Amino acid sequence: MTPAQAIEQARRGKLLPVYLVAGEERFLRDEVVSALREASLGRGVAAFNEDKFTAGEADVDAIIAAARTVPMMAPRRFVLVRGAERWDGPAPGDGRRAEGQQESAEADGSPFERLASYAAAPVDSTCLVVVGAKLDGRRKLVLTARKQGFLVACDPLDDRSLAGWIVERCAGKGHAIDRDAAELLAAVAGPSLSALDDALERLSLYVGAAVPIDEEAIRSCVTRLRTADTWALVDAVGARDLARALRTLADAYDPRERGLPLLGALAWSVRQLARFQAARDSGASFDEAARRAGAFNAYRARELAAKARAIGAAEVQRWILVLAEADVALKSSRRAADVILEDMLTRLCA
Repeated sequence: MTPAQAIEQARRGKLLPVYLVAGEERFLRDEVVSALREASLGRGVAAFNEDKFTAGEADVDAIIAAARTVPMMAPRRFVLVRGAERWDGPAPGDGRRAEGQQESAEADGSPFERLASYAAAPVDSTCLVVVGAKLDGRRKLVLTARKQGFLVACDPLDDRSLAGWIVERCAGKGHAIDRDAAELLAAVAGPSLSALDDALERLSLYVGAAVPIDEEAIRSCVTRLRTADTWALVDAVGARDLARALRTLADAYDPRERGLPLLGALAWSVRQLARFQAARDSGASFDEAARRAGAFNAYRARELAAKARAIGAAEVQRWILVLAEADVALKSSRRAADVILEDMLTRLCA
């Protein structure tokens, strides 16, 4: 099930006795766990009805014993196990565990095997939540959870899903945001949902109750970069005008951010251009191509069309590769960020 489905179950009070919350997006895992905990404990006394364990530090027998304990002055107990991926690690001193050894451990009664056995006949008055960042899909507990529907997949969102998540999150906070602004925010503050949620909280306070969140608010509150700056860079690169591109970079670059929001916004603009070109090449109408590219107003659609006529599709694809390499360099290289960006613009204008 999705995190949203698990949270909806919690809100309705229709809890399953066991949940396996797995995936590398910590923000989603934490949201699911918080909703399940609140729904489980309700108005009960948490001190008497809640147990928290960390895999590798607590014995699995103690976890199962806690899950089988009768709630006190409450309808349900809540038992949480964090760090389940620790049970997937190699045995001490082994370097790495071979596949045959892993299967043997399952057969010999590993924590995953024991918890899978518990999940086959759980205690209805307990909500047992096992959390792990990255678990081996061959484990019996994972297979059982997937088959019986208690696996909550908290995987990172892709670029297109991020924008939808932002729109929904804004609506939950009482703000409208158009798709263009959502994609820009995803580009300059993503992909971490924690960072995005923090940015949305700041934006909500900045614009005020029920006021739409637009590009200007994002520029003022999250980054000083404007969409006009990114299109100015696109224009300069398309004209092979390196001097103008470097001047635009100097004006928009913020050393505190290492250029990541600038690169993200530039990549966002180039991806829009690539999607528009691909849609038109496939026979889509002007309006349909603009919609697929994420241009949800007439001005942005005309802007994309003008860029698409001026810049070839093959060149746009080359830009995307150069931008991807610059992104890796900014996040991993010890070189100065402004030098990396200047080198990127030189290559784009070549």
